[in-house]
Amino acid sequence: MMTDGIILIDKPADMTSFGVVARVRRVLSEQAGRKVKVGHCGTLDPFATGLLILCIGKECKHAGGYMKRDKVYEATVRLGQTSSTGDPEGEVTDTGKKQPNQEEITEVIRQFTGEIDQVPPMHSAVKINGQRAYRLAREGKTVEVPARKVTIHSLEVIDYTYPELTIRTHVSSGTYIRSLVQDIGQELGTGAYCTQLRRLSIADWDVTNAQTLAAFGITS
Repeated sequence: MMTDGIILIDKPADMTSFGVVARVRRVLSEQAGRKVKVGHCGTLDPFATGLLILCIGKECKHAGGYMKRDKVYEATVRLGQTSSTGDPEGEVTDTGKKQPNQEEITEVIRQFTGEIDQVPPMHSAVKINGQRAYRLAREGKTVEVPARKVTIHSLEVIDYTYPELTIRTHVSSGTYIRSLVQDIGQELGTGAYCTQLRRLSIADWDVTNAQTLAAFGITS
């Protein structure tokens, strides 16, 4: 039974990061016979899967340190369409039938390595005047989300069969893969959005060492 430390969870799709925290907190609190403090170290979107670091008990005070680590993701990109949220949950719009070849893909991908300016998605947890951007978006408000400097340490094509492109990227803290995908689609002239996203690692912590919720004793 753990009351202090970290737990690595392989988050399933269609669940919020807070939902994972609530379920794990319930199990640990039942085991301990008292309420156990649990927090996550970096949100994953509901549609995304993969590594989620949970801080337990006294370790929660170190959560900020975990959030600032580099991360590795694998993403499936749909070309020829855009999404209002940059993911499958948004309104999808066809943007044309242009089919870039492998050389065009490689050239554009190369442009997004190193330090770049990135505008986080409007549907994100970024704070605008003290409010979460996604809450403002849900209220129908349009606000300007300022660009930020992020670093794309590496970006490679894993597979490409139009309209699907699979990429793997090693990025700095604060990088939004949905924004990266949208920017790639814009540069290609096709439009794009992220259909699947999986976080493979955070610093030296790898998803292969994470527990599923089912293995943790959580079935729903």
